[in-house]
Amino acid sequence: MLNKKSVDDINVKGKRVLVRCDFNVPLQDGKITDENRLVAALPTIKKLISDGGKVILCSHLGKPKGEPKPELSLAPVAKRLSELLGQEVKFAADPEVVGPNAKAAVEAMQDGDVILLENTRYRAEETKNGDEFSKELASLCDVFVNDAFGTAHRAHCSNVGVTKYVDTAVVGYLMQKEIDFLGNAVNNPERPFVAILGGAKVSSKISVIENLLDKVDTLIIGGGMAYTFSKAQGGSVGKSLLEEDFCDYAANMIKKAEEKGVKLLLPVDTVIADDFSNDANTKIVPEGQIPDDWEGLDIGPETIKLYTDAVKDAKTVVWNGPMGAFEMPKFAAGTEAMAKALADIDAVTIIGGGDSAAAVNQLGYGDKMTHISTGGGASLEFLEGKELPGVAAANDK
Repeated sequence: MLNKKSVDDINVKGKRVLVRCDFNVPLQDGKITDENRLVAALPTIKKLISDGGKVILCSHLGKPKGEPKPELSLAPVAKRLSELLGQEVKFAADPEVVGPNAKAAVEAMQDGDVILLENTRYRAEETKNGDEFSKELASLCDVFVNDAFGTAHRAHCSNVGVTKYVDTAVVGYLMQKEIDFLGNAVNNPERPFVAILGGAKVSSKISVIENLLDKVDTLIIGGGMAYTFSKAQGGSVGKSLLEEDFCDYAANMIKKAEEKGVKLLLPVDTVIADDFSNDANTKIVPEGQIPDDWEGLDIGPETIKLYTDAVKDAKTVVWNGPMGAFEMPKFAAGTEAMAKALADIDAVTIIGGGDSAAAVNQLGYGDKMTHISTGGGASLEFLEGKELPGVAAANDK
């Protein structure tokens, strides 16, 4: 069990608190087009304000590659956060992040004040976890709070390096939730425990499949990677996504599941198309019987029935990766059916970030899930059973 100190275990009254948030929001012409990440950060920020802390927020935004790029400034975030919090969030506009503006602003802070530093990736050292920048960040604060799960799988200055120079490092509410669900539910699940894996590639899910085969009762495979399994069993997959090099691996996984007594479910039929487009001609064929010029783009109706039945009695479900090319309405049925099935059951339902989170939210089932992870890459590494540097860096209870 991961047992980390959180914001509930400390009182920051009168202290300077540096909070690493995930404000990596989409911007268009300086306007924030999706503010979910800002809203998600509010509970931790409000808690620290009400404790009477001096709250210093920091985050990266996009990939400025270690130089100040005005279009990737966090200025619009400070403005929107001020509105969401109902109090001023002062923006420290230093191209070097910890500069004269930041130092003066921190110096002048009263208890309960909030400031936001400039994009941490304006500094080249940030992604290299360089000591100099870590020390500068630490010099601003007495306490460090990490609430950015999206970068927890990376060791950077603003989430890992800084903890070397601060005595107290804890996690915020968002991080705590990710640890509770993705970290601990997966390692100590209420059974039956079902994992659903989709997405394009077997290669990117190898470690996840291996780790989960040791833990789950049922493993369901969908999405583009199912065709590699199909081919491994001697099927013909036409122009479908296929990783030839991983056919042996897929065959081994089928064998390993059998040895472990894990139910491994693969598609029994497929929706195929003569083109990768929503206007393509489509038909349904049994799995492994795809004609040469056609490609599989979604799981078929029989498979939908098989998969939705398989989750009915589950008590814990983890889902990572869509069942088909869900961005095209014609090939969204499989993904939508899974989302609906999970919305209807009485279980802990955990959606590992990335495309599956986007799909569930887009299809309107977001609020029916127990937990939707905020990090794509980070959630995958958690499901692989890896230790995440950003989590490891926080103080243990």
